[in-house]
Amino acid sequence: MKIKDRTVHIYTDGSCNPQYNVGGWAAVILFNDQEFLIKGEILGTTHNVMEIWAAIEALKYVVKNLHNWEKINIYSDSQYVVGIPDRKEKLKGDDFKTKKGHAVRNADILETLIKYIEFYQIDFIKVKAHDKNDTGNNYNRKVDKLSRKIVRQCVKKSFPEN
Repeated sequence: MKIKDRTVHIYTDGSCNPQYNVGGWAAVILFNDQEFLIKGEILGTTHNVMEIWAAIEALKYVVKNLHNWEKINIYSDSQYVVGIPDRKEKLKGDDFKTKKGHAVRNADILETLIKYIEFYQIDFIKVKAHDKNDTGNNYNRKVDKLSRKIVRQCVKKSFPEN
C-alpha cells in the first residue's frame, strides 16, 4: 500500500505593470495527485504586493478546501516572499514599523502571511525566476506566464486606449 505524501506544494508568482499599477497573481496548488489553479487581479498595486498576495490566496485556498495535509511548501522566485520567515520576528518586534515610526510597506498583508507561517508548518523554497527548463511540469513558469497574462488583460480592460 502506497502512503500518500501529505505535503501541499504551492507555486506562486505575481506581476505588475508599474505604469498603470495593475497587477495579477497566480498559484498552482498540488496535493494528492491533484492540481488546482487560482488567480486574480488587483488595481492600484505593486509587484511585491502581488507576490505576497499569491501566497496568501493559495494558503487561504488550502486551509478552506484541502484536508489531511501536514505541511506546505511554497515555491517562489521572489526573494522578498521567501525571506519573510527570516524577517518575521524583527517585523513583529518593531510592530511592523520603520525606525522613524512609519508603517513598513505592505504591513497589513505581511501580518496576514506571518499569521499563516506561525500557525501552519510552511517552508518557503526559492526557485529560479523565468526558468525555461521544459523537463516535466514547470509550475513556476506556468504561474509566471499566467500572472503576466492577467496583467496584460487587466491593462487592456482598465485602460482601453492602450
